[in-house]
Amino acid sequence: MRVGFIGLGNVGAKLAGSLLRNGTDLIVRDLDKSAAQPLLDAGAAWGESPATMTEQVDLMITCLPSPAISAAVVEGDEGILSSLKPGQMWAEMSTTDEAEIRRLGAKVLAAGGEPIDCPVSGGCHRADTGNIAIFAGCERSTFERALPVLTTMGRRILHTGELGSASMLKVMTNYLATANLVTLAEALVTSKMAGMDLGTTYEAIRISSGNSFVHETESQVILNGSRDINFTMDLVSKDIGIFQSIAERHGVPLEVSPLLNEIFNDGRERYGDRELSPNIIRRLEDAVGIEILAPGFPAEMTDDEPEAPGYEVVPASRLS
Repeated sequence: MRVGFIGLGNVGAKLAGSLLRNGTDLIVRDLDKSAAQPLLDAGAAWGESPATMTEQVDLMITCLPSPAISAAVVEGDEGILSSLKPGQMWAEMSTTDEAEIRRLGAKVLAAGGEPIDCPVSGGCHRADTGNIAIFAGCERSTFERALPVLTTMGRRILHTGELGSASMLKVMTNYLATANLVTLAEALVTSKMAGMDLGTTYEAIRISSGNSFVHETESQVILNGSRDINFTMDLVSKDIGIFQSIAERHGVPLEVSPLLNEIFNDGRERYGDRELSPNIIRRLEDAVGIEILAPGFPAEMTDDEPEAPGYEVVPASRLS
């Protein structure tokens, strides 16, 4: 299967790298051609436009920073839709609104194509090694066609149901991660102010019921001081804002979600949209006049799990 990949940012470049490393016939494109150069040097072809790429591939993948940019790539001049042929697949790996993916997906279906929303979860360090998790919302027949490509990019692949379901679950998981990040910031600052050693605090959380994926990743780069998790405050705001919109559309009177949106809006006003997301802890550091730092923690996360073939995760409810 020949694959086109548009969007070579922090996550996209790593996903495309996994495809190329494992022998996929790959065409790539990004507005910044320098972002594609390592892939071009490793054997990928360059795509002159979304339209010309679509003419040459079986599967088009987009991994872009906003729904508006995805829409422009799909339905704009020289976009994917202008060249899409019956039977071709389009996989949206960006984090987007399920209503928007269904809108674009309907256009792909009308052209005879097969749309998939397949966002990823697990951090850039796992995207780099092909060990990231991938959700896929689409027809089952489309999922089975795309599965060999998805298992090349990721370790655990979950078919979430109809188109849009994967995007809904992705923003839900990002919402939960954001809630965890904010409460970890409060716990670390409170521990420091109470006189606790932060290295010991980290280990206490790690081996206890308070542990989480966010703690084992973001707490480490917070304590190192780099705060570098390859994710920024504007992207957090986008994701938790989408989650809030889903809840509002379905009449769910959320209580924590509006507060998280308020906290990150304040963080963006103070530190800028492109501030690294773990630096939301600075709001508390500034308020009490301390820095949350400890020796022995890495500046960035690396995945120590060996790369292995991906596989489909099947919910227990489907096995009964």
